[in-house]
Amino acid sequence: MKVKLMMFLGLLLLFSATISIRAQGIEWEILSEEAMSLFQKRHYHRAIPVAEKALDIAEKAVGPDHPSVATSLNMLAELYRTQGQYTLAEPLYKRSLAIREKTLDSDHPHMATILNNLGLLYNDQGHYAQADPLLRRALAIREKTLGPNHVDVAKSLSNLALLYDNQAQYAQAEPLYKRSLAILKKTLGPDHTDLATSLNNLAELYRDQGQYTLSEPLYRRSLSIWEKAYGPDHPLVATSLNNLGLLYNNQGQYKKAEPLFKRSLTMKEKILGPDHLDLSTSLANLATLYQDQGQYAQAESLYKRSLEILDKTLGPHHTSVATALNNLADLYRIQGHYMKAEPLYTRSLAIRERLLAPDHPAIAISLGSLAMLYKDQGQYAQAEPLFERSLAIRERVYSPDHPDVAISLNNLAELYLTQGQYGKAEPVYKRALTILEKTLGPNHPQIAAILHNLAGLYQLQGQYLQAEPLYKRALTIWEKTHGPDHPSVATGLGNLARLYNIQGQYAQAEPLYKRSLTILEKNFGPNHPSVATILEKIAAFYRQTGRYYEAETLEKRVAAIRAIKR
Repeated sequence: MKVKLMMFLGLLLLFSATISIRAQGIEWEILSEEAMSLFQKRHYHRAIPVAEKALDIAEKAVGPDHPSVATSLNMLAELYRTQGQYTLAEPLYKRSLAIREKTLDSDHPHMATILNNLGLLYNDQGHYAQADPLLRRALAIREKTLGPNHVDVAKSLSNLALLYDNQAQYAQAEPLYKRSLAILKKTLGPDHTDLATSLNNLAELYRDQGQYTLSEPLYRRSLSIWEKAYGPDHPLVATSLNNLGLLYNNQGQYKKAEPLFKRSLTMKEKILGPDHLDLSTSLANLATLYQDQGQYAQAESLYKRSLEILDKTLGPHHTSVATALNNLADLYRIQGHYMKAEPLYTRSLAIRERLLAPDHPAIAISLGSLAMLYKDQGQYAQAEPLFERSLAIRERVYSPDHPDVAISLNNLAELYLTQGQYGKAEPVYKRALTILEKTLGPNHPQIAAILHNLAGLYQLQGQYLQAEPLYKRALTIWEKTHGPDHPSVATGLGNLARLYNIQGQYAQAEPLYKRSLTILEKNFGPNHPSVATILEKIAAFYRQTGRYYEAETLEKRVAAIRAIKR
């Protein structure tokens, strides 16, 4: 699972109300400002007791229903929300909202702030139906009281767009992001840092849809604004470098991605110190890059360091710790280290089930990951109910046409395929394909993956005429979206070559095998496990066509690669 940075705009605090008793009021303001400063530096554990003390002072000085109490409640709730402690945050937001409703008009801008924050809480939990009316109401208040072109309206538009983005409702999200961007550009100018955040959000939207050519210039413009505003060594510059690195990693452009991830990590270490929370994301993303290239030892050390930082800064029972555990378990699973992976998956699931609602999307991820582990071990009876539960959660939380529903369907179909239940697998693959074509358009890389899997199903059943056009369409999509030298293209070429090989179309198969090998060697080097796999297929092809000496040469090379300790 890739770790992804999403940046969004939202008003966090209101310091408009002041405490009437002077000495206590001064202390409250000092504590509130200190909590805000610690929040902005992401020192959450240090901020919480400060915010709690500010709240206590406010309640004793002016009573439980004063606007200053609402402000302190909102601050403390934000701290809990940011740490994933949603059950602690929600009653504080609600109490803050109740105070505001007693003391303010229903259309007061301060009402919009607390509605916005409560909506973001529900969005974080995957409670999209609860978040939507709150974010919409916040937007309506701001438009009415501040006018359609106010900066705070742009913030509300961005948050509502984020809600739709999370639900893969990209057609609804895009115009909101664009309107937010237009307001910020008009009111703040083309070089304001808020504009950089808005550009980043729109770039993220396009990246989610596989529209990489639209995404890249927005990321670069965002980066340029932050570098101009803050200089080359700022946490937001590091974040922007990270996101641009993710874009290149998604496209398999590992040589472009790696220096960006490294620069982002080095910058954060220099500015924030070696154990700051923000480092965990950069470490995990660099680890994912190495994992994708089969550099497992390098990935493991980075994942472990990321986990250690999260454990230290957030405690062992945080949702971010659960994500880090899941990442490390994935690494072990793909290497076949199942005994190492299972306790990490189960601990990740336990944390998420303890902290999150039973239908939270993160729980679906944990269930699906654990199911994959059981599937890989041939424990199909244990895997199937977990896949089914993961699918059921996503169908309840999202619309039935969400891409994550398609991913769950694909995983379930893969399970059926592995067991030879071809009649059950085919309609599930087809439903997944229909969903992705509807939500992502006909040329998204995820669609290529489903087409490729469906082609494999037909190939196993000897339905070669049905398999071939699907393999070709998948290959075309990968070449278009990722470029001609991406590892996914190598996979598509290798399997299309195998299809021709099975049918005795040797002249068509051989150049595809060779091109697949060239791509893998270019991306991963000559001694990667994926190189060994394609060499095995080519060696088998040579034996089948009577070229025994060439086959033996490749088989020796395969043995040498397999003997390397990783």
